[in-house]
Amino acid sequence: MARFRDGLKQATHIFEAAAWQYAIKVRCKACGHSAIFDPHALWWLFQRRGWDDRLTEVAKRFYCSACLSKKQVRVRRAQIDLVRETVTVHGLTRPDEASWKRTLNRFRS
Repeated sequence: MARFRDGLKQATHIFEAAAWQYAIKVRCKACGHSAIFDPHALWWLFQRRGWDDRLTEVAKRFYCSACLSKKQVRVRRAQIDLVRETVTVHGLTRPDEASWKRTLNRFRS
């Protein structure tokens, strides 16, 4: 679960980022292109597909669309940051409220 840095909790999973209202910024290490994802929608995608939602593993699932269009190669070197910025990527479905609240209650207990 969470780890601590300078006395503050640091999220280690997408779910924790969503519960603590952090957006997820994914940046390509090759070209610097970045996108900011809604953490709730991203968690729901990983949950439905059965993927590991640890932030270290999440980075392996992304590739840079800018590098793909320019070089025709999927560059998979992504850096994941937790930010409090406006979401730039839309189109992912969010979990229904009942599912989110049920999971959040399990997290808090």
